[in-house]
Amino acid sequence: MKVLIIGRGGREHAIAWKIAQSPLHPQLYIAPGNEGMLTITDAPVELVPIDENNTSELLKFALENKIDLTIVGPEAALMNGIADAFQEAGLSIFGPTRAAAQIEGSKQFAKELMQRYNIPTAAFRTFENYDDAKRYLNEIGAPIVIKYDGLAAGKGVVVAMTVEEADNALKDMLLDNHFGQGKVVMEEFLEGPEFSLLTLVNGEQVVPLVIAQDHKRAFDGDKGPNTGGMGAYSPVPVIPQTQIDWAVEHIMKPMAKALANEGCPFCGVLYGGLMLTQAGPKVIEFNARFGDPETEVVLPKLKSDLLQMMLDILQHHEVNPEFHSEAFLGVVLAAKGYPGKYGKGFEIKNLDKLNQLVFHMGTKRDGEAWLSNGGRVLFVVGKGATLAEAQQDAYEGVRQLECPDLFYRNDIGWQAR
Repeated sequence: MKVLIIGRGGREHAIAWKIAQSPLHPQLYIAPGNEGMLTITDAPVELVPIDENNTSELLKFALENKIDLTIVGPEAALMNGIADAFQEAGLSIFGPTRAAAQIEGSKQFAKELMQRYNIPTAAFRTFENYDDAKRYLNEIGAPIVIKYDGLAAGKGVVVAMTVEEADNALKDMLLDNHFGQGKVVMEEFLEGPEFSLLTLVNGEQVVPLVIAQDHKRAFDGDKGPNTGGMGAYSPVPVIPQTQIDWAVEHIMKPMAKALANEGCPFCGVLYGGLMLTQAGPKVIEFNARFGDPETEVVLPKLKSDLLQMMLDILQHHEVNPEFHSEAFLGVVLAAKGYPGKYGKGFEIKNLDKLNQLVFHMGTKRDGEAWLSNGGRVLFVVGKGATLAEAQQDAYEGVRQLECPDLFYRNDIGWQAR
């Protein structure tokens, strides 16, 4: 079976690593991928030098190579309409159409849909004019959450604890157009532990995976700017299974049904970024694809065959995934300066000596040497009977690596132990 995976980061490496283990013996093509993915040994892997946003060339490749299934990693490709193009060509693809992917691509679309279908979320207002947004901010005060209404690689959210911080975010998004010209959603500040619930969806069929929790802030103690994620772990002991079950029944399934009712049924990975408030689980955000870095700890916990699961869901067959009992915890090593400006091309020593599972987020090969080639560079995964053991395993691996240009958080999972 020929499988094409779209994307280049740690999330796509984890998907490919898991798909490679399938008894269906897949041949993997990854576009564009990264050289770290060639370390996968369970199946043949070929990197395809086509950008993930070049829909026409990806479609041409899939048709010429008779690809059986395409799996889409990044959100931008989905918003470009890759699923629409593949479906029109009669190709099987695991990823939502452009219309369904608006659940991530437009915060306003998502919030209004939740409001319409009574899916629990924070109260909100949407603005495209700075002066109007500033007036509302002066009325309501802080703390408040400011979100850019569009794709921002996980960085377009500011949890402002002061009016000044919120005002700076509004200027950044509406006057300086830091993420492009668009709107902002201003949300009620909610409190409670966050968790990520990834579900495999086709229409109204919703298959939940285990939950994870990630760490968004750049530095120890949840300090510094928001990032795409600096680490993650699964399971999340602070979230009771009863609350997870409630979230599946009252959030994830209703949203899948809502999208179908609106004429844009969802197929692919529907990600719920949720918070357990005193009033129960509420939605912080929805994403239209595998989370990153949550995928890199959720898929190692998955015991079942991911490829077979996807094929079954595409056929609306019943799917009941099984999971390993061990805990998994992963730590991101990022380039100094990330999520701002950072350098590339720094050598990473001892990478080939690690016993831990490693997913490559932004690396390249130079002869025998591994070099940094992105903001988030590596994701080292530890496992153990408990989260404490998984954490110890992960950090043992991290501390073996030598690269003065990389930094990491020292406290991934400490609160969960």
